[in-house]
Amino acid sequence: MICPNCKNTTFYILADDYIKCKTCAKKLSLKKIKKDESIIKKFCEDKNALETAKELRLNYKTVKDRFDLFRKKIAIFLEEEYHNSIKDYTEYEEFYYIKEREKKKKRKSLSQAVNIIGFYSNERIYTLLMPKVGNRAFDVEDGFIQYLNWYKIHSKNSHQTKLNEFWKYLESNLKKYKGFDEDNFFFYLKEYEFKFNYQKEEQIEILNQLFFLS
Repeated sequence: MICPNCKNTTFYILADDYIKCKTCAKKLSLKKIKKDESIIKKFCEDKNALETAKELRLNYKTVKDRFDLFRKKIAIFLEEEYHNSIKDYTEYEEFYYIKEREKKKKRKSLSQAVNIIGFYSNERIYTLLMPKVGNRAFDVEDGFIQYLNWYKIHSKNSHQTKLNEFWKYLESNLKKYKGFDEDNFFFYLKEYEFKFNYQKEEQIEILNQLFFLS
């Protein structure tokens, strides 16, 4: 254990599953720590909040609030990773994320698409949200496809790149959500950027540090 208050690593053992930091005297509940560690593990196993609440026998709102907090901490972590990275934009690509219900329409509107630009650098995927392209509708077989082909930024052999792999991974995982507020899309995007870039054990280690020590 590391004290989240002063980063000390030595504690007094108290009654009722509590410990107290020997440096700053902050009290911590071992039961709460174990609960949060279990929620982090389920999050990194790609369980949703409802599944996690049922499996751990916890209140759904408690789990959902934790998941929302994880996503915000992950977003900050990845933004810092991006700004601190050595940028080598040998692979980059623009991507339009269209919700499943929009895909089913004969005429799609680009005003409903989320515009993302992705970079692959230092064996990591980085994503940035871009401004929307405007309110224009296109037929599936005609202008819509032409528009995407004309304006899409292609990296060399883009169909074989890590970015193309990531776009498929992102779309596949977002299908699990019946719907979410578009204002929160950024946090879901960053969640799957994080999960794509790091192995599960790495995710758990990073998220434990972000949650307990920041």
